[in-house]
Amino acid sequence: MDNMEYAIAYSEVLEILQHISKEDYNKIPNEKIKLFKENSSKNYSFKYNSNLTLAEQNVSKRARAIIAILFRDYWATSSQREKIKRMEKFNRLKIEEEKSQMYNPDNLFKNKESKVETVEDSKAIVEYKEPIFIKIINWFKRTF
Repeated sequence: MDNMEYAIAYSEVLEILQHISKEDYNKIPNEKIKLFKENSSKNYSFKYNSNLTLAEQNVSKRARAIIAILFRDYWATSSQREKIKRMEKFNRLKIEEEKSQMYNPDNLFKNKESKVETVEDSKAIVEYKEPIFIKIINWFKRTF
C-alpha cells in the first residue's frame, strides 16, 4: 500500500516537473529524476494544470511533500532555506513535546473519571424476601 502511494506521488511529481523552467529542472540531480522515473506508477495518469495552484489540484500529500523538499533543497534561496529549516525544527519539537505529554505516566490517567465506588457509598438496604416455597410451608404450618 505504501509503495503504491509513493509510485503515484512520483508520477505526479514527474508531471509537475515537466511544467517548471529548464533552469529549475536542471538543478535537480539526475539520480533523483531517475529514482522518480523508475519508481513511478505506469498505470496512473495525472494531468497538471499550470493555471491552478497545487492546492487547487488533486495532488497527493506525498507529492506535495516531495515538491516541498525539492524546493527546500534545490530552488530556495539561502534565507528561504534557513526559514524552512527553522519551521521544520519548530514543528518537530512541538510534535515531540505533544507526544511526551501524551505518554507521560503522570498524565496518562488524568482525564479518566474515577469509577471506583467506596464500600460505604455502595451499601444499600436490602429487603429480605422469603422464597415462595418457604411461604407455602409456613402457611401449612400455621393452618395445621
